[in-house]
Amino acid sequence: MQGTVHQHDQVTGSGSLLLDDGSPLAYDGDAFAAGGARLFRVGQRVTLVLNGDRVVRVELPTRQG
Repeated sequence: MQGTVHQHDQVTGSGSLLLDDGSPLAYDGDAFAAGGARLFRVGQRVTLVLNGDRVVRVELPTRQG
């Protein structure tokens, strides 16, 4: 699943995303750390992994092709 970074706190690693349907979804510092990125910018496209309704990993999308 993908979304767009809406807010990101560089200190805590937490933030929120907007899904493609416009729904907001929060993530915590653990989900950010699990994705291995060093930082996110507002408006950046990311891939997220859910466990139920909880975000467990947020990462930069992989390039294809």
